[in-house]
Amino acid sequence: MSSPAILRHSEDSSMPTAVAEAAPTPAVTSPATPPSFSTLALRWYRLNQGRLRATAVGIISLLAFLLVWHLLTTYRVVFFVRFTNVPSPLAVYASFTKAIHDPKFLLHIALSCRRIFIGFSLAAIAGVPLGLVMGRFKLVHEIIFPIAEVLRPIPAIAWVPMAIMLWPTNEQSIVFITFLGSFFPILVNTLHGMSLVDPVLVRAAQCLGARERSIFREVYFPASLPHIFTGLTVGMGVAWVSLIAAEMISGQYGIGYFTWEAYSLVQYPDIALGMIAIGVLGLGSSLLIRGAGHLVMPWRSTR
Repeated sequence: MSSPAILRHSEDSSMPTAVAEAAPTPAVTSPATPPSFSTLALRWYRLNQGRLRATAVGIISLLAFLLVWHLLTTYRVVFFVRFTNVPSPLAVYASFTKAIHDPKFLLHIALSCRRIFIGFSLAAIAGVPLGLVMGRFKLVHEIIFPIAEVLRPIPAIAWVPMAIMLWPTNEQSIVFITFLGSFFPILVNTLHGMSLVDPVLVRAAQCLGARERSIFREVYFPASLPHIFTGLTVGMGVAWVSLIAAEMISGQYGIGYFTWEAYSLVQYPDIALGMIAIGVLGLGSSLLIRGAGHLVMPWRSTR
């Protein structure tokens, strides 16, 4: 064999060894260990620190309110305001433990909730679309807005005699008054939301060939949703005020009638119990609307 052939044969036999030596060895990675419970708890606390602080402050403020209430009623303080006949928190709690087992008290609450649901639902169904149409079409706004502005300042209690004459039963008149109380805040806030829609977005949609229905669905309605839910929240509070006023005057059942009857029978703990029940029911209703708002507008819940 010649020397060039011997050299080529030696180079070919040494190449696999060189390649094998040059190839990198795979790194051995250890399996990832899951985070400990303390790490997860610390991470959760950092993410929810603001909510926890707000909850703690709220609990402390409620406890301080109960303490001040207890001291004022125990020592029967008279300082511009008389606390001689105001029931103590313990007396109200005793009245609550007695009423919670009374089917009549539960019936009062159930009927008030049903009236609120019917009246508020009708107000939302009528107020939101009407506000959208009034905000979009100038002629409709010019026709309906003066009538709404004349009727809006009339308090719910002034509508009670007229509602009794308009509707054949007390139940229908109470629902009508509840409807009126929540209708105008919903209408006004929806109309305000429509007035704040950026006209550039409307012109952009028109330039892209969007029709009137698409502009309503894709531009006006999403832009007005924050104001619509603000009107729903305010309307729910006014609905409870209107309902209680109507139940006190013309009702035979309901939490407002329960509170007024307790005053007539000089049952002071039941008066405070009725007031607290109204506040809790109103708070729960507003929380439901805010929760629905977070579901419909998830982009606002991240702020």
